[in-house]
Amino acid sequence: MPSDITVTASGAKGIAFQVKWAASVIQIMGYTATAFGWTPWNLYLFLVGVLGWFAVGVLWNDRAIMLIHFVALGAMLAGMSSS
Repeated sequence: MPSDITVTASGAKGIAFQVKWAASVIQIMGYTATAFGWTPWNLYLFLVGVLGWFAVGVLWNDRAIMLIHFVALGAMLAGMSSS
């Protein structure tokens, strides 16, 4: 986590901690759903996970995290709309 964040643990850091772990667990569930062929549930899980990690990027003011998850979201939405 970037060291230049100066909020308390009960503020954005605490929220980011909770969101990053929830998003990570949800993305793992998306991978599991993909492995078992549970479409479209896998995509829905991935969408929630990607949005969660984008929110973490916003809370941390980490443009790299925001960029990769914004691009992933766009790719997923484009793929879902073309199906």
